[in-house]
Amino acid sequence: MSQAEHISEEYVDDDRSLADVVAQASRAAIYSLDTEFHRERTYFPRLALVQLQWGTTNVLIDPLAVNPRGLAPLLQSDALAVLHASQQDLEVLQYAVGCVPSRMFDTQLAAGFIGYSTPSLASLVQAMLRISLSKGNRLTDWMRRPLTASQCDYARSDVAYLEQLHSGISSRLHELGRATWVDEACEELRRRPWGENDPDSAWLRIKDARSLKGQARGAAQALAAWRERRAMSTNVPLRRVMSDIALVGIAQALPTNTESLAHARGVDDRYLHGSIAREIIAAVRDGRERQVEVEPNGHEPLNKRLRPAVTLVTAWIGELANQREIDPTLVATNRDIVAFLAGGESRLSTGWRRELVGGDIERLLAGEFGLSFDREGRLRLIPAKSTDGE
Repeated sequence: MSQAEHISEEYVDDDRSLADVVAQASRAAIYSLDTEFHRERTYFPRLALVQLQWGTTNVLIDPLAVNPRGLAPLLQSDALAVLHASQQDLEVLQYAVGCVPSRMFDTQLAAGFIGYSTPSLASLVQAMLRISLSKGNRLTDWMRRPLTASQCDYARSDVAYLEQLHSGISSRLHELGRATWVDEACEELRRRPWGENDPDSAWLRIKDARSLKGQARGAAQALAAWRERRAMSTNVPLRRVMSDIALVGIAQALPTNTESLAHARGVDDRYLHGSIAREIIAAVRDGRERQVEVEPNGHEPLNKRLRPAVTLVTAWIGELANQREIDPTLVATNRDIVAFLAGGESRLSTGWRRELVGGDIERLLAGEFGLSFDREGRLRLIPAKSTDGE
């Protein structure tokens, strides 16, 4: 039976039908889940559509017509939720429903453990199932009603093949002995803190803010925190409150009144009147009093002697990941490596990452192993030669 045959399709736009669907799906061992959302005009994501499939039942749920919190019993059930590239979906679900799935399998994340590098859903379905998915409605307006037949078909296809992908990927993971690694990785993603950003760290996401010094850096932190809180309270995008260019320009200028504010780079008339102007000047005044320190990559700087180790370990992890056909970005970030070598808290110290590379890095640092090149120029781990002649 092909995936397109004998599928029961439903469109849910009332709360009673939603309750029935949730009850049915909750009894399944596994269900596929996806969301459509917009956030171009708001700070918080606006849930526009929820797609579900379990067995041969494919359901579109209209969150504009029903209370999306009615999905909570399904998400909190023991059924396994299968998603693809779930990070944004989890954020949207946390905000709209109030929770994320209690058990989760991310096909994009899991595929990275069997030789794929951050594949799109379409490319993964093509590679594993030899099926081509339409991309025609990828950038459609999901908030507009009624949805067209083409939009509905596209939305349904986002969950139509996830269970098959789960089955195929899981089979290969068990062959490679990596199923528990993926379980850990999916749980790590699922348990991330989803919700509002910390206003006091918002300035670190601004491209040119880290290069600021002294009072300008404090002003940037205070302005970014003010912008974040105002965007949250009014539910508008950050750029609608203040552009990054204006924020950095104001931080550099350190204005004390509207006249000096008007001369800062990126500032236009909307910043110069009423409460906005007063709040900006107050944030700058607050920021001037702050002492803001930045640690490279969030950690204490490494001793210069260890810097070559960062380069070598990074290269070796990349080589090892390629040999094992694991997406290197899943194994370690530069932040992970720096933290590990500095003796701080690092993901390389626990779980599957320690099993794969963390333990060997410890032995490298202890001098028990070394790195060498083979004849093809690839790095390999070798026992260190004894210095006492043994």
